Amino acid sequence: MAADLPNSVKQLSDSGAFSSLPLQLYASRDPTAPSDVDATLEPQIPTIDLSLLTGATPRERARMVQRLGRACQDWGFFMARTFRVVVNHGVPEGLRQAMLEAAKKFFDLEEEDKAELRGENVLDPIRYGTSFNPKAEVGVRYWRDFLKLAVHPDFHSPAKPLCFSDVLRDYATCTRRVGMELLKGIWESLELEENDMNKALKLDSCFQVFVANLYPPCPQPELVFGLPPHSDLGLLTLLHQNGVDGLDVEHGGKWVHVKPLPGSFLVNAGDHMQIVTNGRYKSALHRAMANGKSTRVSVLTVVGPSLDTVVEPVAALVSSERPAMYRGWSYRQFLECHQGNQLKEKAVLELLRCRDHEDVI
Repeated sequence: MAADLPNSVKQLSDSGAFSSLPLQLYASRDPTAPSDVDATLEPQIPTIDLSLLTGATPRERARMVQRLGRACQDWGFFMARTFRVVVNHGVPEGLRQAMLEAAKKFFDLEEEDKAELRGENVLDPIRYGTSFNPKAEVGVRYWRDFLKLAVHPDFHSPAKPLCFSDVLRDYATCTRRVGMELLKGIWESLELEENDMNKALKLDSCFQVFVANLYPPCPQPELVFGLPPHSDLGLLTLLHQNGVDGLDVEHGGKWVHVKPLPGSFLVNAGDHMQIVTNGRYKSALHRAMANGKSTRVSVLTVVGPSLDTVVEPVAALVSSERPAMYRGWSYRQFLECHQGNQLKEKAVLELLRCRDHEDVI
C-alpha cells in the first residue's frame, strides 16, 4: 500500500480521515453499470438438512443425498442447517457465535499486534493481511482484512486474543466433522465408495484452513469489491457470518444475493470438487460486496485433500464419452499458485484443463 495510507481497511475505515476512497487503490467496479443481480433466483438456492444425512431413515437419507447431488451439479452452492436435533452432529449455535466474537476481538487488536502475523509465504500457517494478495495485485485492492490459519492436520492459532485458540480448536473440529458428513453424501450421490475417496484424497490428514474476514463500512461501497468474483480451492467451504449480508453467488450467468437461513452454513464446492468429479459437480463463483453502514464479519473453513495429494478426476467418472477434463496437480502446488497470484474467477483451475476436451458441464 502507499506509504501515507493505513495498513488495513479497518484502519482506513476507523480513521475517519477519508470521506471518499483512495480511488487509485480501491476502485474496481463501475457504478454506472446495469445491475447483474437476479432477485428471482434467491428463493431457488438449494437447502440441505444435515439431520437427514446423519440421523434419518434410509429413505429420507436417500432423498437428501439426491438433493445434495443436484445442488452440487446445478449450483455448486447450498445452505446447510440442522432442522431437528441430532446428537454429536452439527455445530452448536453457541460455538458459532463464540467463533464470530473471537474473530471480531482479533480484528479489534492493536495493529502492531496483528502486524506480527503478516506472513511472507502463502503456506505460512498463521497469516494476517489485507485485500487478497497485495504483492500480486496491480492497481487495485479489495475492501477486506483477513486472518488465515492452518488448523488440520496440525493446529495453529494466534496467541491473542486469549479466548481465540480454545474456541477455534472446537470450531475447527466441529466444522471438519460436518464437512466430512457432506462429502460422504456427495460421494454417495455419485455412487463412489467413501473409503476409496478418503484414501485417494488422504482425507484423514486433510488440509483444513480457517479464515476470518472483516469488511468494515466503506465510504463508497458502489466502487469496490470486498472480494471479486472467484472460486475457492479445496473440496468444500463452510461459511457463516454475523447479521450483515454481502455474499453473492453466480448462477446461470446472473448473480444472486444470499440471505442465510438462521443457523445455517453457506456451503460452496471448491475447484478440487470440480476436478475430482471430472466436471460433474462444479465449483461456485462468488463475490463479497461492501456496504457503507455496517461491519460484516464472516468465518469459514475450507476442507481440502492432504497437501501432498495429486488431485485428478476419479477413474470411475472418466470414460471414452467423458474423458479426463483436468490434469493432476498436487494440492500444495495448486494452493501456492492460487494464493500467490491475483484472485480472478477460476483462473488456476483453467490452467489444469485438458485442452483436447470440451467442457461438458
